[in-house]
Amino acid sequence: MAQFRPFEMEGMPIEEQPMNWKEMVPAPYDKKAVDAYTRTRIILMNGIENNAVLMSHAIERMHPDPGVKKSMALMRRIDSQQQETINWLNPADQSVIETTLGYEQVAVDLTANLAQNEPDPYVKQTLDFALLEDFDHLYRYSCLYDYIEGGDPDAIVQGRTEVKPGRPTSIEHRHPFDSMRKHYDKDTADIKTKMNYITITAGEQQTMLYYRSHGFMYPDEIARQLYAEIAEIEEQHVTQYGLLGDPSETMLEKMAMIELNEAYLYYSFAEQESDPRIKGIWEKFLKMEVTHFNECARLLKQYEGRDIQDIVKADVIKPLVVFEENKDYVNSVIETQLDLAPNNMEYVRVRDLPDDWATFGYQRVVNAKGVPSEEVVGKVGPGLAERDQAANIRQVKQEMARRVEKGMAAVPAR
Repeated sequence: MAQFRPFEMEGMPIEEQPMNWKEMVPAPYDKKAVDAYTRTRIILMNGIENNAVLMSHAIERMHPDPGVKKSMALMRRIDSQQQETINWLNPADQSVIETTLGYEQVAVDLTANLAQNEPDPYVKQTLDFALLEDFDHLYRYSCLYDYIEGGDPDAIVQGRTEVKPGRPTSIEHRHPFDSMRKHYDKDTADIKTKMNYITITAGEQQTMLYYRSHGFMYPDEIARQLYAEIAEIEEQHVTQYGLLGDPSETMLEKMAMIELNEAYLYYSFAEQESDPRIKGIWEKFLKMEVTHFNECARLLKQYEGRDIQDIVKADVIKPLVVFEENKDYVNSVIETQLDLAPNNMEYVRVRDLPDDWATFGYQRVVNAKGVPSEEVVGKVGPGLAERDQAANIRQVKQEMARRVEKGMAAVPAR
């Protein structure tokens, strides 16, 4: 497979990057003909661009130098146009729940790909841990799709990703203290770890925001509650993933890594894209992002006296990020990690959690009057409902229920 060599890439002059309205709003794909992984690439890159815009706005508010603010404003405007171009590839006849299934297919197959290519054992374990939760979300939303629209989730995921329970959503709800994670060391972390960190944090952030901004659109009570429930898990994921990054990275260093990540992903996806029109978008935006990365490198040199090559510490970033089937890998993680839970920033078996684990009290509160992710299974036909009866799934739910009942009642305040 081709290799991404950022320092050898040709950019596009930034004055040539602004698009007119016709360029910015392309024709959408046909939801009945699109390849499932073309859809996932579009969803992910929308989130990647959103993340770049949000980080740039944060820097604008905090960095004191007017020159940095001007450079951020210019790059941010281009990233904003890119985001709109990508998001508008989604068709109007693709319903909220159909798009949601695409979001969860992104979460499953992206996380599995990153985990299998992650050099840091702790970061890999964190990816594996959340993988089983997003895998379960795909199943719960598939039940909702069947219930609300009578739809077949395989029509969306096209058989590439299995639709069955993972770690049950009902037991994923954790006290905020239990979302704390260790961070990598910016001076010793592999560049692939940094790219994986940015990719997964941006992807999960977008998912959280999508569920929060669309879940209210359904009149059905269970649908509204399910979106709220899973949006809260996505908030947990954004928190835990965000904490993996080294807080001592400067604002300009973080922005440089984000722009590098954009270029890395556009290159990755241009290598895989089966739709020639969309492949052309990835190739064009790659050139734009190479220029943004080089501009961030210039800012780092001017304002911090640092060489970007001393930060990246690699001429090649590999392997590329690939959307592909990961069924065997996901099933292997289910077999070995279904009953894991985080405690004091480590992962332990549910049976080994202390009685004063903060999440026990938290779950007693949030699950006190029923759990939408369990209730939606009761609304579907036997084909989907029977998948929730696997022995290992029942066992982990029962063990968690026993520990919640045994655990201390109070929800810690600090």
